[in-house]
Amino acid sequence: MHLSQILPEVKALTKSVGDFIRQESKKFESSKIEVKSKNSLVSYVDKQAEEKLVKGLKDIFPEAGFITEEETVEQSEAEFKWVIDPLDGTTNFMHGIPVYAISIALIQNNIPVLGVIYEISRDELFAAVSGEGATLNDNKIQVAQNKTLEDSLNATGFPYYDYSNMSGYLGMLQELMKGSRGVRRMGSAAVDLAYVACGRFDSFFEYSLNAWDVAAGIIIVQEAGGKVVDFKGGEDYLFGREIVASSSLIHDEMMSKIKAHF
Repeated sequence: MHLSQILPEVKALTKSVGDFIRQESKKFESSKIEVKSKNSLVSYVDKQAEEKLVKGLKDIFPEAGFITEEETVEQSEAEFKWVIDPLDGTTNFMHGIPVYAISIALIQNNIPVLGVIYEISRDELFAAVSGEGATLNDNKIQVAQNKTLEDSLNATGFPYYDYSNMSGYLGMLQELMKGSRGVRRMGSAAVDLAYVACGRFDSFFEYSLNAWDVAAGIIIVQEAGGKVVDFKGGEDYLFGREIVASSSLIHDEMMSKIKAHF
């Protein structure tokens, strides 16, 4: 199976479900919010979007298993698995902040080989297939070309339930505040990674993430010429709950800061 042959179907499905989310955003009521755990929210929009994605992806690739955030389908083992976040940035969505996305990845033996991120409010669809580069709305993209951390703009996600690394995290923020052009917190790891891939951000780091938050972004950043590692500089970034994504030019400088604080 050539992944590039199924990518157009995945993109079309993603945009279709994105249209559903966009329409629901116009009439969403806060009374429909459910609390899964501390600061982890969900709504019928997340669940219905996931159901639509699962149904469509089963039609596209029936043999693949699933890892999904809302567990609307049995989580299964297979060589190929779809990893789905139907609405990354749920808290933004619920508060009317227009930064949220659908994130879909196909992993083969736990390695991302296809990724699609659709930032719904901006109608921007990022995509990549292993070995074929990355695109934004079908135009080729690449990571930023700034040569130093001093000239970089960086992204992160604030800890919102796991505060075990707060001292290291705040130390890293201080480093970047003093030694770069700034730090942004968008509220969606998928969007952060997509923005690294297209050069809007030079780097992104966060801990306590799940596979569905990062799987699509990993392959998109890599295919755009960037590097993705865990906080130790290793490869445990899909299920290891920590990630650093950056352009190759500032990677070493960024990792020296990360290792000093974590």
